[in-house]
Amino acid sequence: MGYLAVMSTSKTGPKTAGAKAGTTAGTQAKAARPKTAPKTAPKTASKNGPKAKAAPNSASAAPSPERAARADVVAGRLAARYPQVGPALHWRDPWELLVATVLSAQCTDERVNKVTPGVFARWPGPAETARAAQADMEEAVRSTGFFRNKARNLIGAARLIMERHGGAVPRTMEELTALPGVARKTANIVLSNAFGVHEGIAVDTHVKRISFRLGLTDSEDPLVIERDLMPLFARERWGDVNHYLVFFGREVCAARKPLCGACELADVCPRRGVR
Repeated sequence: MGYLAVMSTSKTGPKTAGAKAGTTAGTQAKAARPKTAPKTAPKTASKNGPKAKAAPNSASAAPSPERAARADVVAGRLAARYPQVGPALHWRDPWELLVATVLSAQCTDERVNKVTPGVFARWPGPAETARAAQADMEEAVRSTGFFRNKARNLIGAARLIMERHGGAVPRTMEELTALPGVARKTANIVLSNAFGVHEGIAVDTHVKRISFRLGLTDSEDPLVIERDLMPLFARERWGDVNHYLVFFGREVCAARKPLCGACELADVCPRRGVR
């Protein structure tokens, strides 16, 4: 990704003084002074409700000079290695990119690219997808894994897009992440590549692994990693940074056997977590 406790005043009422034994008739016993309530006003909960886990819509504090310098080297060298970058997924419009990205969860881009032509031929856009039968969609996306959830999410997302957005894929992080099956990673990919809107950096398994190995973050939490990466790169390059690290992770910095001897970043890489 905070509730404020409410202090209660004392429930104890004033003490009642009993009459002293043996006092003269008509003599009133002095009542003990009642306890006063605490002067401190009760704390009230925020008008905005409980604090939600902060989304990285703003960058972290300024990084250290060493980390910033390393990030500059990484960006420069990977830009030279990948002068033209973009999603490995095949798509022609924002809806197709959204569908392909949802299907790519726990699945290879190669497999998704084999599945999507049939999906788009049968259900070209949100209008058609919103009317799809769950069983038919499940069968169409079965080979991508988690097919029941993916089919349900695609149909649900299509229906919301038709109901709330007039059939057009929304262009804001808030609206995209309100769709079933769409979290920040998917929303960042769609916004950056389909609309040129840079709200953050999509953090997938490659970005997570390589940014930690390179010492660009100290965290393994995708939200924290995204916040750590954002101030290291120019905003207009946030989409490219995702592509750089994804392709580099596939070709050089693999999870199990990174090719450190052939890596153009070896001289600046602290190799964190590499055995």
